[in-house]
Amino acid sequence: MKKLVSVIGDSAIEKDGAKYKAAFSIGKALVDNGYRVASGGLGGVMAAAFDGARSSKFYSEGDTVAILPMFDRGQANDSADIIIATGLDLYRNVIVANSDAVIAVGGGAGTLTEICNAWALRRLILAVKGVDGWSSRVADIRLDERIRHPEIEEDRIFGVSSAEEAMALLEKYIPLYEAGSVYTGIRPAE
Repeated sequence: MKKLVSVIGDSAIEKDGAKYKAAFSIGKALVDNGYRVASGGLGGVMAAAFDGARSSKFYSEGDTVAILPMFDRGQANDSADIIIATGLDLYRNVIVANSDAVIAVGGGAGTLTEICNAWALRRLILAVKGVDGWSSRVADIRLDERIRHPEIEEDRIFGVSSAEEAMALLEKYIPLYEAGSVYTGIRPAE
């Protein structure tokens, strides 16, 4: 079964800007490496990641999963294969964050909530450095002092500068995070 990796970030970006290029290359690299790509299913980083996923020679239908905030499936970007219209508005961010891993590219307040949800859900989180937005601000830090995975000494939000670096970290860490990723509720700091 293919692992599902969410790509999150700005909903409006420049077509040839750094965020588009980063999200496109990450989406392509994910499918190249046997992953499925999830996102909020709208424009910007979400569409760029799906466009990249579809450009992979290994792409097959079902590799892009859109988790929409509204009920209208017609609002999904054109590269979405599977469309889940939640009607949950911002509250669907926890669903997006509940993938095997999350990769943030830039982003505003909505992206920050997804990062925080992924942190609380004990997910592997990667954040693209060198672009404006929350991904650069949270790259290579811990969001709080909670011990999420005692067996992973370096547990943090891992900063990445390229799709290749992101794929190497996914390969290294997904098995470790997967082993302890069952969310069991909010626990006090240890």
